[in-house]
Amino acid sequence: MNVNFAKIDDVTGELIVTLEEKDYADKVKKELKEIGKKHTEPGFRPGKVPAGLIQKKYGNAVKYDVINKTIGDAVFEFLKKEDMRVLGNPMPDKDNVVDFDADNFTFKFKVGLAPEIDVPVNKDLHVPAYNIQVSDEMLEEQDKGLRQRFGKQISGEVVEPDAVIKGSITELNPDGTVKEDGVKVEDGIISLRYFKSDDQKKLFDGKKVGDEVVFNPAATCDTNPVEMSSMLQINKDDVENHKGDFLFNIKDIIVVRPAELGEEYYENLFGKDKVHNEEEYRAALKELIENQLKADSDFRFTIDAKDAIINAVGEVKMPDEVLKDFLISRNKDLNEENIEEEYVKIRPQLVWELLRDETARKLEIKLEEEDVRKMAENVARSQFAQYGIANPPAEMLEKYANDMLKNQQAREQIANQAVDTKLFNAIRASVTTDEKSVSVEEFNKLFMPTAE
Repeated sequence: MNVNFAKIDDVTGELIVTLEEKDYADKVKKELKEIGKKHTEPGFRPGKVPAGLIQKKYGNAVKYDVINKTIGDAVFEFLKKEDMRVLGNPMPDKDNVVDFDADNFTFKFKVGLAPEIDVPVNKDLHVPAYNIQVSDEMLEEQDKGLRQRFGKQISGEVVEPDAVIKGSITELNPDGTVKEDGVKVEDGIISLRYFKSDDQKKLFDGKKVGDEVVFNPAATCDTNPVEMSSMLQINKDDVENHKGDFLFNIKDIIVVRPAELGEEYYENLFGKDKVHNEEEYRAALKELIENQLKADSDFRFTIDAKDAIINAVGEVKMPDEVLKDFLISRNKDLNEENIEEEYVKIRPQLVWELLRDETARKLEIKLEEEDVRKMAENVARSQFAQYGIANPPAEMLEKYANDMLKNQQAREQIANQAVDTKLFNAIRASVTTDEKSVSVEEFNKLFMPTAE
């Protein structure tokens, strides 16, 4: 068997594999022999089927499979031995056919080669890096939200905007009288914060225990069947029959009182002995916001660094025709009719993936198990922060990280995040960062589409 490679241009080559009968004949005989041992035919005992019958019935199929595998293995080994950097897979020539009457075969493959690229990730490359400033308004908003989240529920005297109201809900006729055999809920609960209609919210303004309110459940939730069935305790399929007004008799009003600044609140939010007074609290609050903003700033850096690298490299020659064939072979939604249009959209990402790999190679980025574990803990920490837990115990973080890493899909996602984080940290250390302090409003404008 001979495998020869010839370059067509800088990014495309052709592999020619010549196969002689001696390269596959013994493998075909072995496969047919195995079939003869296991296969049964009418009139013959297992293992006693004549070799000629097995050959006649299965010979071509086995020959085809063996030749295909032999060719595939030869191509793979050649590329590995020559250390060729291939984009996609070698694509077989459309004229490649197996002539079952022939003994020798020649197969051709188009090969897409990764272009030679010098990625200029050095101090000559400038990338903006934004420091988002924490304003007093942001501190006040964060303080208000966290104290509300850690607040206490108590019985109130008057309905407030965020109140949870308990009472009976009774269906009415169009004339306002109680509907006979209508819906009646003795232990009804509503939460004004989830009402989608401001007009419906206003009906409860200033109401007290013992007051009655005529309202429309359907209007509070845009006739959402799930919400209506929950509020009225009826089947979802039945909500269409109950879109009229109801009478709500208020029996209890639950309001939330924000947590008071003090040891209990500080410990619940930041952990034991982390914050001791209001000055430390505001400093810790600012650090919490800064960490949240840093994640946004880091994300922006990945966008700007990517653009800077792409612009510095300029036009990249790619084995476009080979890649089009490869994409069609891998995606059922792509075909000869739409590949030209779709490839225009796909190509920029293919180019970036190539530049990203080149950058990682140049900066010697290697993913270690410790990187994956740290990223899993960071993901867990972010999830805890969403629930107001700023400093979860180390053992809790470790447990959640371990649970995530047991899931193969989650592990792959976390590993990809870890690679990107390590890569862009290395890019940041290698290039010149143009530091800029901006407000949240200025930072958000960076993501707005620019005028054509």
